[in-house]
Amino acid sequence: MKEVWALVVLIFAPLPAAFAKSTAPPADSSQQEKNKAVARRMLEEILNQGNFQVADEIYAKDFVNHGLHRNVDLQVDQAAARWEKQHLPDLKLTADLMVAEGDLVAVVWTAHGTNSVPLGILPATGARIEERGITVWRIVDGKIHDEWTSFDQLRIARQIVSQLKWQLMGLLGAVVILLWVAGRFIGKLWHIHSPRAARATS
Repeated sequence: MKEVWALVVLIFAPLPAAFAKSTAPPADSSQQEKNKAVARRMLEEILNQGNFQVADEIYAKDFVNHGLHRNVDLQVDQAAARWEKQHLPDLKLTADLMVAEGDLVAVVWTAHGTNSVPLGILPATGARIEERGITVWRIVDGKIHDEWTSFDQLRIARQIVSQLKWQLMGLLGAVVILLWVAGRFIGKLWHIHSPRAARATS
């Protein structure tokens, strides 16, 4: 019987150590969690709450947003973010998925917002937008150094047009009528002042 217990102990004794080793987090997971926290601050504090002064704390001075056709610096990037928040005051981005590896954090996000502020000379449209995109940040020493973002801008335009189609059709109709009236007026002026009309009256 002692031999059986000794055999059982020999077989199962290494299991707790092996299990602990297999479930232990990687050595750099704490840094990746810190990077995720920086990404969450960017989404929540800057984009959702509009606390743009936070950018000084979490962005590197040499930050670059790598666009499809051109790269922009932090000043241009934050100006665009301010414009979005100004014209969509209830803008909210939700992180649907967040993955970190090395110094990179990838976020799949969903954005919701309503245009309740005038766009230049145009009144507020009340148009609601919903968009999904993906952003990858390179975060080093708690600072965002690089960004790559992709989303479907044409889809946003289609949403706005679909919600405003009757207003846009009315505007188009008004423009057509104004052009027709202007054409008739110019035609009458031309007829009155044309050489043929002058000869007929002399």
